[in-house]
Amino acid sequence: MKPVLEVTGLRIVRGPTPILRRVDWRVARGEHWVILGANGSGKTSLLKALTGFLSPTAGEFSVLGRRYGAADWRELRLHLGVVTSAFTASIPPSEVTRDTVISGKYAQLDLWHAGTRADRGAALRLLRSVGLAHLADREWAYLSQGERQRVLIARALMARPQLLILDEPCAGLDPVAREKFLRFLEKLARRRRGPALVLVTHHVEEITPAFTHTLLLRAGRVVAAGPRAEVLTSANLSTTFNARLRLGRTAGRYRLGFAGN
Repeated sequence: MKPVLEVTGLRIVRGPTPILRRVDWRVARGEHWVILGANGSGKTSLLKALTGFLSPTAGEFSVLGRRYGAADWRELRLHLGVVTSAFTASIPPSEVTRDTVISGKYAQLDLWHAGTRADRGAALRLLRSVGLAHLADREWAYLSQGERQRVLIARALMARPQLLILDEPCAGLDPVAREKFLRFLEKLARRRRGPALVLVTHHVEEITPAFTHTLLLRAGRVVAAGPRAEVLTSANLSTTFNARLRLGRTAGRYRLGFAGN
């Protein structure tokens, strides 16, 4: 069976600046990955390349068996789910929640038509699955940050993607909203026939037990990649964040502190 995602020797250079340096990475079906790294490590550039918004300098990659440069990436985006705060500015404040979800089927923001009757029914079912059916007619401007993140996940699921990329989805959430969101994400990861998840974060506290694998980046290079239990260590995280760190774990959740404290 072909992998969901395969990256080989990926390099991105802009001017004299190397952004990604020979990244190799493979996501198999049934795996859920966390990408962890400091600011400037190359996480965002990697995501932009995978979604066709940033052209690589060298190397190759394929998503859902389709190789970049040999497939229509505009069509492929219809089969990828992406959740990122970058979408927020493009959603009209007066757009109701149901219409935002429908827009995910067409991979468009500020969708100019309301979709079909079937689209509206599917959007309502997805809103129910994320616990927001009662807000189907609420305008975007009046949603909380946590509600917006769940709406964006429902939007991403509208196209029934095989790969769902979550770019720092907990940014801006208060501690209670973050925990509620992470519990929801844990349930999503455990769904039968659900999409493979890729979670991008700075925080080990956001890694829930359902995530099986970890990719660590530093300055555009892969520090380590593989099963979470093997990769997520104090030594690897110290290298990733260029500091002496100690990884702890309580009740299945991680915490990170400075070594010696």
